[in-house]
Amino acid sequence: SLIYFSFLILLAVTTILEINHQLPEGMKFLHGTIYQAYSFVGDAAGNVTGLVTVAVEWKKVDGQMKLVEVPGSERNWKCDLVLLAMGFLGPEHYVSQLLGIELDPRTVTPERLEQLQGLGFNRFSLGVQDFDPLVQEAVNRVQSEEGTLALIAHARAIGIESISVDLIYGLPRQTASSFSKTLEKIITARPDRIAAYSYAHLPHLFKPQRQIKTVDLVTPAEKLALLGLTVKTLSAAGYIYIGMDHFALPTDELVRAQQGGTLQRNFQGYSTRAECDLVALGVSSISKVGDTYAQNAKTIPEYYRLIEAGGLAVQRGVALAPDDQLRRDVIQSLMCATKLDFSAIEARHSIAFESYFSDELQALIALENDGLATRQGRFIEISPRGRLLMRNVAMLFDAHLRKPVPENEQPRFSRVV
Repeated sequence: SLIYFSFLILLAVTTILEINHQLPEGMKFLHGTIYQAYSFVGDAAGNVTGLVTVAVEWKKVDGQMKLVEVPGSERNWKCDLVLLAMGFLGPEHYVSQLLGIELDPRTVTPERLEQLQGLGFNRFSLGVQDFDPLVQEAVNRVQSEEGTLALIAHARAIGIESISVDLIYGLPRQTASSFSKTLEKIITARPDRIAAYSYAHLPHLFKPQRQIKTVDLVTPAEKLALLGLTVKTLSAAGYIYIGMDHFALPTDELVRAQQGGTLQRNFQGYSTRAECDLVALGVSSISKVGDTYAQNAKTIPEYYRLIEAGGLAVQRGVALAPDDQLRRDVIQSLMCATKLDFSAIEARHSIAFESYFSDELQALIALENDGLATRQGRFIEISPRGRLLMRNVAMLFDAHLRKPVPENEQPRFSRVV
């Protein structure tokens, strides 16, 4: 039997004709615009097998703006994410939702920020990496420090709810001294969240990295020191270390989720939306629907070719086996709660933990000796020191990392440090 997945910005097509929403001021331009509504179709095993679409548009009916189906409409329009979201949720839902967008400060103006806010975006994430000119030159990404900080200030001035900044430690030519200056400047700007990602040097996967000189790369020891510097500096400035690569002000919902035990981690980092499926729109993006993952085509030509052929843009995917689901649960517990309760895992997956993970528990002893984690009875807890290398502990339970890599195949995963 077929199963329809309707979630987040997706509604079952059978409800389209009954939607009745008042269109607020500032969004009148929606009148007459045609959207395409999507609903995924899957089989009983949870695999996405197709896409049901219907064309809809806003029209004034009996003095009110309504979302109605377009009679006899074709079903092959390209769909813009913002219009899809607005058209589907309806304005009164849309304006109350948390809608974020990642921005490149090199291509955004203050006026553009205001336009995005007018469309309903209330969370901005700005990519910085590093302000140091030598580092920017080494990675071929030069951006203005003054311009970036001005954008953050303007976003705050116009009332954007949440501002996030992305940094990267371990970049070529980066030093503790240079990165410390970048951290201090970001702290002064006071974004709500700061993500400090570890630089992954994989030139065989990312062509732009082939221009980076090997001599400019930092050593693993230097990279670990940069991570320690980041945690120490941001913590001293009042930011809470969420884990792995995320920091947030005490008032942020990530902190509340961490304290309440509802924190989750997905492809984008830490999240408070554990109950939501993740629908990916765009080149190379990855969706998570139930226990399945699907990645869209990685190039623009292939992405649009698949869409224009009337199908999904998905290029590859995987349905998690029961063992994958179990291990995902274990890894989520370690990364989000920094502790693991054997009994809770047993109750959710009907296993005997010590027997099922006997090899992993034996390997854990080495990490205990290194002071990264402790086992007390039927609990594992990551130590304060181990939070810097949380990924090492989680990797013990990832069966896919233990699979041998063919001699002629390049590494698929970046180094921990």
